[in-house]
Amino acid sequence: MVYLRRANERGQAHFGWLHSQHSFSFGSYYDAAHMGVSVLRVINDDVVAPGAGFDTHGHKDMEIVSYVVSGALEHQDSTGNRYVIPAGEVQLMSAGKGIYHSEYNASKSDSLNFLQIWIRPNVKGIAPSYQQCKPQQTGMLTPLVTPDGVGGSLQIHQDASIYRVRLQQEESVTLEVPRLGYLHVVHGDVQLAELTLSMGDGIALPSGQAVTLRANSEFEALWFDLPVSLTE
Repeated sequence: MVYLRRANERGQAHFGWLHSQHSFSFGSYYDAAHMGVSVLRVINDDVVAPGAGFDTHGHKDMEIVSYVVSGALEHQDSTGNRYVIPAGEVQLMSAGKGIYHSEYNASKSDSLNFLQIWIRPNVKGIAPSYQQCKPQQTGMLTPLVTPDGVGGSLQIHQDASIYRVRLQQEESVTLEVPRLGYLHVVHGDVQLAELTLSMGDGIALPSGQAVTLRANSEFEALWFDLPVSLTE
């Protein structure tokens, strides 16, 4: 186990309308010991007040994944896309050579919680693009984002994949780690060897092993299969 990131150790940002917790360095929060894992650069756990959100801003050469935990996210961008992403759905915006977008809480009465994930692409200067899907959980491990769009997943410009792990209490699943793995807990508690991982915790696992997760409660997490070395 090469890296353990506890939820209560994450960077914090409070702006009244936004409470954001940063697993890795982001914005005004900087820590040289937490700059990401492989091509995974950002996991921000954002809670947005009703009707509030991020005004129009730009991105370039980044694969940006939004996973909505609760509520609904309204997206609009400079290529003409305008969509609402409800809880359980996933969005992938390839910023490419440059794109402007805004993100708002689609509700005027309920808070929005979503994970904003940035992954470095393996190609730069491409035309920006947008994808969205509602992944159907057919087992304990469901692909959300992959390089080849397997199983109806969103197709990313990087040799990296994101899976959703869902377990009922006392269920277990074994994860193979052929390269470099990273687990981010969305909710619930799980046992990994002698470690208990809870909501917001993250852990990186080195290649060449298999790890077993056993749920202490209803459990959901994102599992990242990442290259060992950076490829940009």
